[in-house]
Amino acid sequence: MDSTRLRFDGTIAGIGTRSGVRVVVGTWPRSPFGLVADVMIERPDGHRLLVAPTPELARFVADTYAFDDVRIAPVTVTDAGDRWTAVAAGPLELRFRVGRRGWLGVLLRAVPAPLARRPAWCAAVDLPARLVLPGVRTRGSAGGGRREWYGAQDVHPIVEAAARLDGHDLGPLAPVDPPVRFGFGSTPRRPVLVRVTTTVAGECGRELTATGGTLGA
Repeated sequence: MDSTRLRFDGTIAGIGTRSGVRVVVGTWPRSPFGLVADVMIERPDGHRLLVAPTPELARFVADTYAFDDVRIAPVTVTDAGDRWTAVAAGPLELRFRVGRRGWLGVLLRAVPAPLARRPAWCAAVDLPARLVLPGVRTRGSAGGGRREWYGAQDVHPIVEAAARLDGHDLGPLAPVDPPVRFGFGSTPRRPVLVRVTTTVAGECGRELTATGGTLGA
C-alpha cells in the first residue's frame, strides 16, 4: 500500500524548437506546493535543466525526474491574450500560442474528470496512448522508488512559439524530437498543451513530503 499520494492539477506544455532545444512547462494551480510552475529544458547535446521557484519544489521534482542541473529562480506563466502564453524562467523566455481543440481533445473531454484522474484509469489507457502518441506514457516508475500516473483531460495543439535561452534565439516552433528524457515518457512529438492531473505515489514504507508535511490522497 502506498504511504501517500500527491496530486498536481494543471497543464503541461511540450515544445520543440528548430535549434534542437526542447522545453516542458508545467503550470500547477492546485498542488501540494500551492500555485506553482516549473520548467524542464533539454539542449541538443542532451543536457537537462530544471528551473523551479523554490528549493522545496526543486527537490521534489529532481527526486522524481532526472536532470543534469537544477536552478532555483522565479517561474512565471501568464496569459498574454489571444491564446498566447508568456513564460519567464531563469535563462528561458518563451511565448507560445495554442490552436483549436482537435479530435483527441474532444475525446478526452468526454471522459468524466473524476474518472480521468484515477490512477486505475491512467493505467488502463497507457497502451492506447502509446499506440496513438508514440513516446507518451500515462503511467510508469519515477525516481526515488516512486510511481506516477498522468490523467489527461484535454489537449490543444501549440501552433506558434518564440523562445530565447541565455539570450540566444531558439528559432521557430518544431517537433519535440528527439523525445525528452526527464522521466519514463516524453511529451507528444507534436507540440501540445495538455490539461492533466499528475499523481505521484511512494513505495510501501516510503513517505512523500511537500512543504514540510506529509500529504495523503
